[in-house]
Amino acid sequence: MPFLDLAVVDAAAPHCRVVEFFYGDPQAGLVERVHAAGALADWQVGTADEAKAAVQAGCDFVVAQGVEAGGHVRGTVGLLALLDEVLDVVEVPVLAAGGIGSPRAMAAALAAGAAGVRVGTRFVATAESGAHPAYMQALVGAAATDTVITEAFSVMWPNAPHRALRSAVAAVEAFAGESVGEMDLGPTRLPLPKGAVASPTRDTTGEISAMALYAGESVGRVVRIQSAREVVRELADGAELLLHAWHKRT
Repeated sequence: MPFLDLAVVDAAAPHCRVVEFFYGDPQAGLVERVHAAGALADWQVGTADEAKAAVQAGCDFVVAQGVEAGGHVRGTVGLLALLDEVLDVVEVPVLAAGGIGSPRAMAAALAAGAAGVRVGTRFVATAESGAHPAYMQALVGAAATDTVITEAFSVMWPNAPHRALRSAVAAVEAFAGESVGEMDLGPTRLPLPKGAVASPTRDTTGEISAMALYAGESVGRVVRIQSAREVVRELADGAELLLHAWHKRT
C-alpha cells in the first residue's frame, strides 16, 4: 500500500477503537496488525469488488464512498448506487459516505440500508476544525455545483482524483509562483509547492485561495460556522424525525 508507514499503524492501533484504511487494495496483513492491538479495522471503498476484498481481508466493517465526497475519491459512481451494490455482496456493517450533509441525506442513506453515515465537509466548517478560517469561509455559501473532481492538487500524491472547490482549482491554475505558502510540520515550516495535496490549516500562510480546498457536494448545507455538537444534533435529530415519519406512512 503506497505511502503507508507501518510504524504509524502500530502506534495508532493500541490507542484507537478503530483504524481505517483508504486508497489502497485491502490487505489481510494490515487488518491482522490492527486486530492484534485490540482495535477494529475498516476499509473505505469505491466499488463492490473492493468491499468484498475488504471483508475477505478481515475488516469488521466497510465505508462505501460515493463520488459526491470531498477530498480524495476512490470510486466513480454515486453513493446510493454504490451502497446498493455493496450491501448485496457483504454482510458486515456498511457506512455511507459522500455528499451527506443534511438530515434528509442521512435519513436516505439509513433507509437504504446503511448502518451509519460518514460526514466530512460539514465538520470542516466547525469551531473545532483545524482548517484555516479562509478555507471555512470559502465553504460557507458554496453550492454542490461549485465543486469539481480534479487532479489539480496532486503534488506529493499523483494520480489520485479528488473533489475540491472549483474556485481553488481556478486560483491554483492562475497562480504564477512555485510555492503557494507554508505550513507547520512539527517544529519546522514546510513550503507548499503549487498544487500541493495538503489543505490549509490554521497555521498555514500564503495564498490560501490557491490551496487544496476540498469539499463534497454537501457543501451547500454549510451556511455558517457551527460547533461540531450542533452539526451532529441537527443531522441526528432531523434524520430521526424523517425516518419516523416515513415509517408511519408505511
